[in-house]
Amino acid sequence: MPAAERHVRVGILGAGFGGLGTAIRLTQSGERDFLVFERDAEVGGTWWANTYPGCQCDIPSHLYSFSFAPNPEWTRTYSKQPELRDYLRATATRFGLYDRIRLGCEVRAADWDEDAGIWRLDTTDGPFTADVVVAAPGPLSAPTIPDVPGLEEFAGTVFHTARWNHDHDLRGRRVAVIGTGASAIQAVPEIQPLVAHLDVLQRTPPWVIPHRDRPITAAERFLYRHVPALQRAVRGMTYASRELLIPGLVYRPQLLRALDRLARRHIAHQVPDPELRALVTPDYTIGCKRILPSNKWYPALAADNVDLVPHGLAAVRPDGIVDAAGGFHAVDTIIFATGFHVTDIPLADRVRGIGGQTMAEAWHGSPQAFRGTAVAGFPNLFFLVGPNTGTGHNSIVYMIESQVQYVLDALRTMREQGAARIEVRPEAQQAYNNRLQARLGHTVWNTGGCASWYIDRTGKNTTIWPDFTFRFRQALRAFDPAAYTLTPKGSAASATAVASAGPAGA
Repeated sequence: MPAAERHVRVGILGAGFGGLGTAIRLTQSGERDFLVFERDAEVGGTWWANTYPGCQCDIPSHLYSFSFAPNPEWTRTYSKQPELRDYLRATATRFGLYDRIRLGCEVRAADWDEDAGIWRLDTTDGPFTADVVVAAPGPLSAPTIPDVPGLEEFAGTVFHTARWNHDHDLRGRRVAVIGTGASAIQAVPEIQPLVAHLDVLQRTPPWVIPHRDRPITAAERFLYRHVPALQRAVRGMTYASRELLIPGLVYRPQLLRALDRLARRHIAHQVPDPELRALVTPDYTIGCKRILPSNKWYPALAADNVDLVPHGLAAVRPDGIVDAAGGFHAVDTIIFATGFHVTDIPLADRVRGIGGQTMAEAWHGSPQAFRGTAVAGFPNLFFLVGPNTGTGHNSIVYMIESQVQYVLDALRTMREQGAARIEVRPEAQQAYNNRLQARLGHTVWNTGGCASWYIDRTGKNTTIWPDFTFRFRQALRAFDPAAYTLTPKGSAASATAVASAGPAGA
């Protein structure tokens, strides 16, 4: 490709919901000078990479999809991974994106060129430059495997749920699953009937409630196809019902008592053995960690070939594992269900802003951004599903669409004001995050008595948005130039702000 064609106005990193949503909205606004860089062989992000048995979304299908691309053909109320993967592929095709997507192209580094006022992207397909970068790596894209003594000497097979080894036949195996989070409660019931014996290592039990998943009937799908307003109404009601959790999660934890009783009845109904019941009953406030839906988890743990080990993993031997209490378990397969790099975002080590500082260095272990989208010291860069945009109760796609609208309005502002460079002011970012952290301090996520992946290594909750999600959308409905410095084209690096009315509210 000629060197001149390697420059684009917008470079998008990732082809999951965030990257595809940005690309679609750019296309709809008349902007085609962009490229999407995707390291995997297909679009889909999380829903392409995670293929473990039982992989399923825990947000209802009608809500966990683009508002502008409803799917009347969902076959279940909670979609499974293959259907979500196919939805994203079909959506990319429908909006004509594939000619603007570089599949199998990993961005190894993104460096801000202060003199040229552009981003330089080092990719596996060679160098590119972009005026603006939209980073959409997804928070569940980089699996984490703990550094366990002896793991390298293990004689058997090891893999993470997010990198499931489908060539490894589990039938008749002695398997250890490390972790009891969302992927474990989905995968364990699927593999339990196959294995000879299964040890499930649990540090902290999750709160699990009954799963309301069911098939969507042909009649329902017919109505959704021919009466789109009906599907929109179902989406709206589903959204509103999930927002009802916020008063309990954020303001008055006692409002979660009904949910607590539901979860305890679920345990009592499905776990008759008092010893196992004690092991699976959490001792922290419900909602402190993500609440997980399953009708199969507890019966799988109660199966004759399963042992729930109430300890973490301490060491690995060639023929098995040692738990934190010193117990040895002979296994030939280790499956890590240990989550992802969420607060220690891997992309942050690859992005260098002003002065060559990486985003990870700028954050010092505690990610922060303005409106979860713009980071001081990193001009012309927007982060989707950035710090404090997560939601423990509702659809992340709703949050992504809110951010995409904000980014598009920022690009429009740059174009209308003739700005070549845009950067959030550090004081605006700091004031915004001070308010966020103060609000988080009283929420169940911070005070519920658990240790969760919402908390970064400095002890701050840099994952969750601590309010109704519609308030996030309201805050991002229009770009707020008062919080930014905009540099006109041809100006020196010592830019002057277009507006300086002070930082906008949270």
